[in-house]
Amino acid sequence: MRYFKLLLIFSFIVLFSGEEAIGSTLPEESRQCLKCHANQTYSYYNDWIEAEQKRMMNPFYIIDTTLFISGVHGGFKCFDCHSSDYETYPHEAELKLEPLSTCIDCHGGDDTYADFQFERIEEEFQKSVHYEMAGEAFSCSKCHNQHYYTPVTRTSHTVGAIVSYSNDMCLSCHDNTLKYQTVSAGQGPQLKQVHDWLPSQERHFKSVRCIDCHTVVIDSLMVSHNIMNKSEALRDCNGCHSSNSLLKASLYKYENLQSRASDGSLGSVFTNEAYIIGANQNPLMKLFSLLLIGFTVLGIAAHWVLRVLKKK
Repeated sequence: MRYFKLLLIFSFIVLFSGEEAIGSTLPEESRQCLKCHANQTYSYYNDWIEAEQKRMMNPFYIIDTTLFISGVHGGFKCFDCHSSDYETYPHEAELKLEPLSTCIDCHGGDDTYADFQFERIEEEFQKSVHYEMAGEAFSCSKCHNQHYYTPVTRTSHTVGAIVSYSNDMCLSCHDNTLKYQTVSAGQGPQLKQVHDWLPSQERHFKSVRCIDCHTVVIDSLMVSHNIMNKSEALRDCNGCHSSNSLLKASLYKYENLQSRASDGSLGSVFTNEAYIIGANQNPLMKLFSLLLIGFTVLGIAAHWVLRVLKKK
């Protein structure tokens, strides 16, 4: 019983210290919002019946505080992006019609973010099939969740993490009928049937990003945003499985991955440049193959010379 009490006390200490740690990293205004939006239920006073009521929170409006704090916007106040009219509680129904800000609204024309080329990204996006079909209704937030966004493509230590993050972004809509129908009149694509021409589907989905085959690759942009129509998608195996692999201009062009491919451990080299993922011209394997061939030729030549000398 004694040990149980100690364990219980310790659990409470960890629990409340964790909550304090989370709360201390958030602006006070955000903490007020998250009192409701970080929970599955909320309460309000109903003037009509003059009583306190408790209701279920819309799951699309529930914020994961851990993901929010770890994202690039975690230090922002909610009112930095949302109308300050939300301070009134319960919220006015008309606020649901508030247009959400896009990336370019904050980052466009700002020299601080010039390296990220938001204006060029916007130009390329406006050429994409998404913009052609939905126009302004297809905003950045359809793919990039502003509450949780993290620059995985710039900071990840593995190709797999980049692939998983990027594909989850695409599949959050293309493998989700409810979300897909908010931007399309269709029922949603049948991914396996659409990709029935692709051998080893599961392996490809885990090894390359959807955008590696479905976008116009531009070397000067970190990530291409010009999503092509499915009829224009890459269906040529040699496009990736060759010495001039397209993946070198897209998935494998990140500096952090390139440095690991040349200077990192043997394992990371195999991971980053393996043939099954794309580039079969692995520098280390190429050198090993040349050395093996060279030693083989030398061995045959030495054997032939020894036989000739022996006969004499």
